[in-house]
Amino acid sequence: MTAPDLSEEEQREQRRREEDAARLFSGRVEFLLSAPQLKFLPEPTMPEIAFCGRSNVGKSSLLNAITGRKAIARASVTPGRTQELNFFEVGDPGLFRLVDMPGYGFAKAPVAVVEKWKKLVRSYLRGRQILNRTLVLVDSRHGLKDVDREMMTMLDEAAVGYRVVLTKADKIKKSELDKTVAKVAEEAKKHIAAFPHLHVTSSEKGMGIAELRAAVVQDALG
Repeated sequence: MTAPDLSEEEQREQRRREEDAARLFSGRVEFLLSAPQLKFLPEPTMPEIAFCGRSNVGKSSLLNAITGRKAIARASVTPGRTQELNFFEVGDPGLFRLVDMPGYGFAKAPVAVVEKWKKLVRSYLRGRQILNRTLVLVDSRHGLKDVDREMMTMLDEAAVGYRVVLTKADKIKKSELDKTVAKVAEEAKKHIAAFPHLHVTSSEKGMGIAELRAAVVQDALG
């Protein structure tokens, strides 16, 4: 299950947060830099929210939907295209950053390349003090895979709080989606760093985007 039903007052507050977040993202959102190694990371001057998930999970599309841009993050039909940590700055002056992390779980990438990406991701997660939250994206059609569980365990061990976000929710029947939501939510409860509320989204249809956008701003700015 996702969040419990909200009271009228809580619904008003949620709408206010969503409107504030939409206004913020209607302003400056710019690509900052790509970091193939930790030494290229930007100075830790503001909070960061990271996005991670299996290759082809819809990460670029979700970033575009949240920011209200068509192509701030490039979507690719080639899984594993993102091989670096890509940083986007939000606000003028900058208030926080979004971090597009390398996709994982792609079968065709060379082992050495995969290990290099794993090391980069692991080092970033464990050593970045300004990382306020990570979003773990999971394809609604497939549910949690072993590589997702590996990432969740890594985040647990790094004591990095994270939200589980189901993507492409419009691609399956509601009955199947409900089963996936229940199953993923139940498993997420076993992970100490997982946020209790599960986000169900569709970048194409806009499902859950306003709520997730507000959550990103809240996680970044408090």
